[in-house]
Amino acid sequence: QVQLVESGGGLVQAGASLRLSCVASGRTSSTYIMGWFRQAPGKEREFVSAIRWSGSSTYYADSVKGRFTISRDNAKTTVYLQMNSLKPEDTAVYYCAANNKNRGVLLPSMYDYWGQGTQVTVSS
Repeated sequence: QVQLVESGGGLVQAGASLRLSCVASGRTSSTYIMGWFRQAPGKEREFVSAIRWSGSSTYYADSVKGRFTISRDNAKTTVYLQMNSLKPEDTAVYYCAANNKNRGVLLPSMYDYWGQGTQVTVSS
């Protein structure tokens, strides 16, 4: 089992920045990939970014590329999502997820554990 707790969401104006954190605990040694997804009201959960625990590879959705940066700490217990130049369309609940079977990064079904989510609201 892996437990994930997100934090760092909030209400900001367009153009501002936020940094989300996801603290992982439990059997993190079995985790290959950590991902961030988001879900806006009435929409499906969508991929935002992912990082291999080894830190060797990062992945981004086209909609956030160049604005968001994913990283992890050396202890491999916390994953961050630095979000710059935020837009109103970034408004969503952001979820952290752990992939323990190395099945890929893009689909929610590829991930085994999820956090409770943190709300990000960007006003225009």
